[in-house]
Amino acid sequence: ISYKYIKIYEIYIFFFYLFSLCALALSNKVSFDFPSFSVGNNNITLVGDSYLRNGVVGLTNAIDEPTSSAGALVYNKPISLLDPLTNTTASFSTTFSFSINNVNPISFGDGLAFFLSHDNRSLGTGTGIGGGGSLGLPNNFVAVEFDTRFDSRFDDPNENHVGLDIDTMNSLMTGDPILHGIDLKSGNTITAWIDYKSDHTVLNVFLSYARSKPLEPVLTVRVDLSLYFKDAVYVGFSSSTEGSTELHQIESWSFHTIGFVPARPRLQPHNVSDNSVSVTVGNNNIPASSSSKNHDKRVRFGIGFVIGGPVFFCAVVFSFLGYISVRKWRRGVRNDQKSFKSEFVACPREFDYKELKSATREFHPSRIVGHGSFGTVYKAFFTSCGTIAAVKRSRHSHEGKIEFLAELSIIAGLRHKNLVQLQGWCVEKGELLLVYDFMPNGSLDKMLHKESERGKLLNWSHRFNIALGLASVLVYLHQECEQRVIHRDIKTGNILLDGNFNPRLGDFGLAKLMDHDKSPVSTLTAGTMGYLAPEYLQYGKATDKTDVFSYGVVVLEVACGKRPIEREGPKMVNLIDWVWGLHSEGKIIEATDKRLNGEFEEEEMRKLLLLGLSCANPDSAERPSMRRVMQILNNEAAPLVVPKVKPSLTFSSDLPLSIDEIVSDAEEFNTGQSMCEIKIE
Repeated sequence: ISYKYIKIYEIYIFFFYLFSLCALALSNKVSFDFPSFSVGNNNITLVGDSYLRNGVVGLTNAIDEPTSSAGALVYNKPISLLDPLTNTTASFSTTFSFSINNVNPISFGDGLAFFLSHDNRSLGTGTGIGGGGSLGLPNNFVAVEFDTRFDSRFDDPNENHVGLDIDTMNSLMTGDPILHGIDLKSGNTITAWIDYKSDHTVLNVFLSYARSKPLEPVLTVRVDLSLYFKDAVYVGFSSSTEGSTELHQIESWSFHTIGFVPARPRLQPHNVSDNSVSVTVGNNNIPASSSSKNHDKRVRFGIGFVIGGPVFFCAVVFSFLGYISVRKWRRGVRNDQKSFKSEFVACPREFDYKELKSATREFHPSRIVGHGSFGTVYKAFFTSCGTIAAVKRSRHSHEGKIEFLAELSIIAGLRHKNLVQLQGWCVEKGELLLVYDFMPNGSLDKMLHKESERGKLLNWSHRFNIALGLASVLVYLHQECEQRVIHRDIKTGNILLDGNFNPRLGDFGLAKLMDHDKSPVSTLTAGTMGYLAPEYLQYGKATDKTDVFSYGVVVLEVACGKRPIEREGPKMVNLIDWVWGLHSEGKIIEATDKRLNGEFEEEEMRKLLLLGLSCANPDSAERPSMRRVMQILNNEAAPLVVPKVKPSLTFSSDLPLSIDEIVSDAEEFNTGQSMCEIKIE
């Protein structure tokens, strides 16, 4: 068959397949819309303390005295989100307007949640996991919470956050609406958009005081919900108060899916107690009417294929297989190029340059969020899937190529919860680009030294968790990978914080692979002054112990809130020397960050400071392994004994830089920005 006929056949099959999928999806759409709510609406159920008044649903008791109350609004008909024939999950989107208000400004809590659940029996009654203090949710759920109470039991970041919860009130990830100009407790009407795209396994939450959808989401979570949607689900809202007077109101609601028909209603769809299936107006209970008013709701269900569905489905499948076969043939014909790209098939995805250019507004300076050893980092917003990512772009394609290849080849094969996840890469237009998950809380350096000036301060729990998470990922890199990975540039600027302030180590542009049984190889010294081990400065040999030294500096920086090399008056102060001096005087606890105002566990702080000194010992032989560090942090091993006087080292040859030169250079470069970025390469 000639090439041109193959191409024509390919185009035909592609459009037929696309048309077929679109037709099938549109025919099975589930959609409903409530611009307001009415007493005669028999498509919703009010549960627990919820009530309806003036077209608005209140979820909890509307009284002036503090009380514990729970209630829910549920759409009556269960909805199927899983197609058993293809084992695929439908995408869904919901939009609703709500308000959270209070007659007593000091009595806020707990907030409200949008949920999907197989269980509609324990909603809002206090019998499920929700109860009084947990948003009135049922025993199993996927929920987006709009939380207005700080509760340490659930690791809440603050008293004003949005989070994704699955079967527990400990959120998988949270977002801060204040950063987007939204105060959940303002009392104003807020419109929310929740979009789940099953093909991208991404859930996005948008918030606005206006009716127009904003460009950037408050919360983005990569999560595959297919495991939770095996059976039909109920959708709705729940809320609770825990001894407060907070008011939660739902003013309008629309919901739709693309892909599948609604599930057949159960014989007893509500399956709740008799006192919770009525619509309440004022103090009077009125049974829900068997008819509803058209001007109060618009409910539409697409009619799926009944007889021709299986035949149509088979035609789509065979067409798709034919299209894939032709694509494979075309790939074989064009297999004479892209030798460079073929080396990195392990990477998740190859991005198109135009897509990255558009997502970063043509690499506009306003989108710059940082700089790494590899190049500039931009915030990218992909409108096609509603996700945010970080794009690292090389400064010079020729000089940055080696570092680019190093980072790509190393991190593509790494998997750890405390690593920044690589999404993909791009090599076009002389540019070298890497695409990562976006970390909403930025770098640890920024959070320690800049955000505190704006009133945002890492608490002790977050700081200890950062030390633990960083130790965990270094154990993985040093001992658990097939080849040992020496990072060589561990510093607070390369440690990013996700929505829950968990640490994610990034920037592998200077990393080196090494077999576990091989000796370190001498290279040009690379890294950031203040974090470099003395033997690394002298001999240029990167080992796991040089990473341990850098980790020790980071730990001291986290505990003390001071930079590794910092100006105090006319002189520069080395953080390690300063802490060791306090330790020699028996006053090491005085090194604690004064901004914590004493809100920390003293024994944990003492352990962290001594651990930092142990790791930053000038004698590499005396430094612990990262495995031992983890054991110490987890109370599985005794802390190391730290000498009262800092050990001194002598070298057989002259230093490439003398101590005076190092301090002089640090003085020159320390301009009060991210840190003294003295690069020795």
